[in-house]
Amino acid sequence: MAKKLSILASAFPDGVDCRDYMLAYLVIREGSKWVDVIRLEAGRTATIGRASTNKVTITDDRASRFHAEVFFSEEEWVLRDLESRNGTLVNGQPISGDYQLVVNDTIRIANCQLSFVEELSSAFPDSFEADTGVLREHLGSDTNDFLEDSNVLDSISVATITHRQGQTDLLKRKDVVKPDSQMGQSVANLCSLAFDIAGCGDEQEIAKASLKGIFNSTNAHAAAVLLAPYDIEGKVTGVDLRVIESSVLKGVSKYHRVTSFLASTVLTEGEAVLAADIGDDSKIASRDSQGEIASTSIICAPIRYDNRIVGLLHAYSTDGENSLTPADLEFALALSDIIGLALRSLSRTRELAEDLSLSRSEIQQLRSQLEAESEIIGSSPALERVKQDIVQAAPSRATVLIRGESGVGKELIARAVHYSSPRSNGPFVCMNCAALSESLLESELFGHEKGAFTGATDRKVGKFEAADHGTIMLDEIGEMSPSVQAKFLRVLEGHPFERVGGNQPIEVDVRVIAATNRDLEVAVAEGRFRRDLYFRLNVVEILVPPLRKRSEDIELLAYFFLDRFREETGRKITGFSEAAILQLQQYRWPGNVRELKNMVERAVVLCRSTQIEVVDLSMSNLATPDTSEMQPSHDTFKPMSLEDMERLHISKTLAYHDWNKSRTASVLGIERSTLDRKLKRYDIQRPGS
Repeated sequence: MAKKLSILASAFPDGVDCRDYMLAYLVIREGSKWVDVIRLEAGRTATIGRASTNKVTITDDRASRFHAEVFFSEEEWVLRDLESRNGTLVNGQPISGDYQLVVNDTIRIANCQLSFVEELSSAFPDSFEADTGVLREHLGSDTNDFLEDSNVLDSISVATITHRQGQTDLLKRKDVVKPDSQMGQSVANLCSLAFDIAGCGDEQEIAKASLKGIFNSTNAHAAAVLLAPYDIEGKVTGVDLRVIESSVLKGVSKYHRVTSFLASTVLTEGEAVLAADIGDDSKIASRDSQGEIASTSIICAPIRYDNRIVGLLHAYSTDGENSLTPADLEFALALSDIIGLALRSLSRTRELAEDLSLSRSEIQQLRSQLEAESEIIGSSPALERVKQDIVQAAPSRATVLIRGESGVGKELIARAVHYSSPRSNGPFVCMNCAALSESLLESELFGHEKGAFTGATDRKVGKFEAADHGTIMLDEIGEMSPSVQAKFLRVLEGHPFERVGGNQPIEVDVRVIAATNRDLEVAVAEGRFRRDLYFRLNVVEILVPPLRKRSEDIELLAYFFLDRFREETGRKITGFSEAAILQLQQYRWPGNVRELKNMVERAVVLCRSTQIEVVDLSMSNLATPDTSEMQPSHDTFKPMSLEDMERLHISKTLAYHDWNKSRTASVLGIERSTLDRKLKRYDIQRPGS
């Protein structure tokens, strides 16, 4: 019987609150079997959705790209639905907003079922027999006490890595290799492969050529080229590898990813490994959908360049009679070195291209990737400029200032910048600076120590710490108080900060994206916003146009929201009438995209036919920010010259001030003598004189 896996307070040093290291788990189930365990850590948000950048990826079209997220807040684990199309169920009931998770809650998203537990033993029946390979793969050292104290190790046969290789003999001088030997044939194959790979123009082409070569020269039945996640300094940050290309031979159903244990072994030790007679060891080989391990031997080789590991070449055999051999290990290691050289050449070519400016094809490729990672809907010239700004800003570490009216989608733009950047695997933390008072805002940004103020019963990690190695978005930055602005500026300049009530300096690596719908230049002139902070934030500016200035996108957005709400409500609505579309395009949209979304949702709910008509649309009488004063209509407007306009304006200003010339000159911003000359020039006389 599995013992409890718990983190005891006694395991922590004196003075350290074990709640700060609170761990929980999401156990992913398929039927009665569990297939994966995701560790949840306080201070790091775990996102769930269809996009590959999520912590939990769901391969089901019913799941949104970014469907939900789980995070630790105020001593509770919280599940938040991210306005998904089909919603999130907890214990069979849909949730809205934030939901505080309770042990053994069952979360349902599309075809994926997840159980929330704080102790793994509560996730399984008493008769569960632990699979040590999988537990170690997901939980690492947290399972050691459990495994050492239990009897399960005695009943499980663990596969071993039979060969390790740091360097290959196949890339030695050709006079060392006999041309008629097996090694000579492998060298010939590698030479041909090297020429093929050298002519490839991107990572995927390199991977395809490499996989073709490994099938031709080894006993592998399935293989893949994977790249490791890395930070801004090029250091590998985990084992959540990205598959560049995978392939299988005829008769093999699909490729199964390398396990975290095997990937970690190769990435850490820098040696290629060969494991034979895998049997039932899931720390070496992945299980299929039925829980079976089909592979019989596995090779995993590091891909290196510039003295660092950037990825893995993974191959395995499914035939016990034709297992992978040490010679295959030699070939895979040599091929991985060639792949590394090709990736280095490709990387340097791209760096040069960025210095000279991006080519059209590269920009289009990045735009496609951007649209795949975010729901930026539209093709108007104004929105295309925004997309180009995102593509150019995302790869850098520069601070970004997003400006635009309320409701235009500034947070969506910020997410697009984050998920298109090298920090995409890190957390994305969003905070509204206008929603909190000055004292609470400082506490939320930088955290606080226990007892720092009334109500501070525990130490709290701030948003900056939570966003370490990721991105923080500060919405409504113009509402930040002057005292918080000063502390915030120091953090932007790279200085460490302290929690409220604390004295321990904290350093973080965070990219800042600020957003505002206010005119910061006016706020600076009025002394409400620090001038130095304004210039520090305004490094890269992205101006998001209001919806009324990109009318070409209105119909696309309307149908996008219609599809979402039609699927949620089950209403059989075919679309909009021509008159309704015309009305949407002529409306001024003071609430921008947010208003359009709410309007479509209301129309879907209240529509009484199969088509949305003009009567189903609820238009507001609010003025748009740039038309707060009534504009003259075309029926009353009369064209006139600038001289006539000036003459009329001076006459009306004089009449308003009862022909007090000194006051009139002051209002007009001119000298009294200048006003006299203009009166003489335009022959303006006081009535009755």
